[in-house]
Amino acid sequence: MKPLDLNVLATEHLAAAREASNGRSSAKLLGDHTTMLRKNLIALAAGASLQDHESPGEATLMVLEGQIEFHAGDESVSLQAGHLIEIPPLRHGLTAVTDAVLILSVAKP
Repeated sequence: MKPLDLNVLATEHLAAAREASNGRSSAKLLGDHTTMLRKNLIALAAGASLQDHESPGEATLMVLEGQIEFHAGDESVSLQAGHLIEIPPLRHGLTAVTDAVLILSVAKP
């Protein structure tokens, strides 16, 4: 059992996101397509977006660093470091207001 250092991963992936043409970098933290629980770290440079997409199932989004604007359906919410939300079962997307690092957790039946 070896712990993941989220601070180190966040720093590395945020640097990679700033260099990437799409302004994003991500890493699988736990699980894969064969497991029920998956966790991914997503780093976004300011202004980068995740375009609208279908809900992956039961999921939460936690902001580790920065600020994002999250929208689902007709609703929008500003989230910052320390915020956690349950992703509704709707098409949704987000935009990084500042450089941001997120943890996406998905539980699939």
